Amino acid sequence: MVSDDVSFVFDLDGTLVDSVYQHVAAWQEALHAAGIELSVWRIHRRIGMSGGLFTEMLLREIDREITPGLLEDLRAHHERAFVRLAKWVRPLPGAVRLIDHLTHARIPWAIATSGRMATAKYNLGVLGLDPRCNASER
Repeated sequence: MVSDDVSFVFDLDGTLVDSVYQHVAAWQEALHAAGIELSVWRIHRRIGMSGGLFTEMLLREIDREITPGLLEDLRAHHERAFVRLAKWVRPLPGAVRLIDHLTHARIPWAIATSGRMATAKYNLGVLGLDPRCNASER
């Protein structure tokens, strides 16, 4: 079955893979390393925003100058922390089977994420997908 009028776009974190809490823990570690203490719930409610918007919104809640260097340090620390925690990321039930079915049925699908490829590649790997295939980062 080939359908030209149907296609699917899936979010990655929290839709196809169970990685939200690893991201929360990684952001909390990055913030703590920078001397920024924020409650886990404040971090969790912002998960799903792009990394840049995420850090901008979080840092509005603190009394500290936000510099490009601080933002880059936070992103880099988050990435290192997430890589360490990625071993606990699992596909959500049915995700791999759904992607396999769509592929075999030749129904177009794509995966979108507001995250960076540096962390997304681990989640794509959990799904059995090669992040180098048709991946673009904006």
